[in-house]
Amino acid sequence: MSSAPAHKPHLVDDVSPAIRTLRMDAAGLQAMENALAGPMHEPFQRTCEMISNAEGRVIVTGMGKSGHVGAKVAATLASTGTPAFFVHPAEASHGDLGMITPHDVILALSWSGETAELRNIVFYSRRFRVPFIAMTSRPDSTLAQYADISLVMPRVEEACPHGLAPTTSTLMQLALGDALAIALLESRGFTADDFLKFHPGGSLGANLTHVRDVMHRGDRLPLAPVGTPMGEALLLISQKGFGCLGVTDKHGRLAGIITDGDLRRHLTGDIFSHNVEDVMTPDPKTIAPDALVASALDILNSAAITALLVVERNKPVGIVHLHDLLRIGAV
Repeated sequence: MSSAPAHKPHLVDDVSPAIRTLRMDAAGLQAMENALAGPMHEPFQRTCEMISNAEGRVIVTGMGKSGHVGAKVAATLASTGTPAFFVHPAEASHGDLGMITPHDVILALSWSGETAELRNIVFYSRRFRVPFIAMTSRPDSTLAQYADISLVMPRVEEACPHGLAPTTSTLMQLALGDALAIALLESRGFTADDFLKFHPGGSLGANLTHVRDVMHRGDRLPLAPVGTPMGEALLLISQKGFGCLGVTDKHGRLAGIITDGDLRRHLTGDIFSHNVEDVMTPDPKTIAPDALVASALDILNSAAITALLVVERNKPVGIVHLHDLLRIGAV
């Protein structure tokens, strides 16, 4: 009995189709930008106002690839302060229409504007006067004709060489959804603190934590006043375990910092004959307690240091170490 021939791997050594795809995608995004600055400007503005004034949520819907994009658009809206969720058009016809109220706003995605599965949602929105926004490329389509507002995207050539697989068109839908979410975010003054409420887990939540929530304070602070002998300073550095020592002036304000780099620079002399102000580096990197952990991590990385003093009104109130940020998942 003969065995089937072994499968021979197909090697792809021509990246020109990939480069062409990216070029066509970029052209699609440029066309979107031009449309938003031109004919789409007014309907986009009305869309933002309609959603901002709605008492309910944004119900995003779409079929096929537009549905996949719609689910992401709904998630982005919800995470940036605009209550939203995705309703599958097929499920809507089997009971999920009950999830939509007259206080909501429907955002329907369909490149052709003739997606048959959206018919029941369209009829439902008209029957119960639910505000309806269409995101389509055909202003004369059924979806656009029924909509209260039509966001008509410019028609472009798909990156797919057969013009069949949604590629450039779905990227444009996604970009328009992102543009809508960010426009709504900025219009309502949505802050990083607001963002944290919806992202408490993972590295994103960790990076949006405030420095004061992770810093060491009180007796844990490695501090010494000006005039402290270096012998005492070295003992403090060892006891506190942060690898550094903050130096304060007579008013308790931060005057400088001693790090392992400062110690190495004074190894050739008699370091024990000096006081802390002779060894310290003045004007060290610091951060405020209300700053985000992401900002602290950026300073630590850019300055190639492992600890950062937390200062409020020029006085040290805490210290945050790189290990603290790694422990809570900030990366």
